[in-house]
Amino acid sequence: MKNKVCVDLIVPVIEERYNLFIPVNKKTIEIIFLLNKAISEMTDGSFPINNELSLINATTGAVYDVNLTFKENNILNGSKLILL
Repeated sequence: MKNKVCVDLIVPVIEERYNLFIPVNKKTIEIIFLLNKAISEMTDGSFPINNELSLINATTGAVYDVNLTFKENNILNGSKLILL
C-alpha cells in the first residue's frame, strides 16, 4: 500500500481511537471531511458534522496544513493524529 499510510486517530470529543489507512495523495481538508462524515455516521451523530475541525500531531502538537496532502504534511505510517 504505497499510496496509503496507517495512522492512529484520536477523537477526544467522543473518547475514541481508530487505526485507519489514509490515502497520502488527498488534501488534508478532504481527509478531515471524510473522517468527520464517517465518524458521525458510526456514532449515530454523537460526533456532529463540523466545518472547523483540524488534524493535530499528537506527539508535537503541530496543526497540519489543510491545503497540503498527507504526503506533503509528512504524515507517515504510525503517526498519531488528533481530530479536534
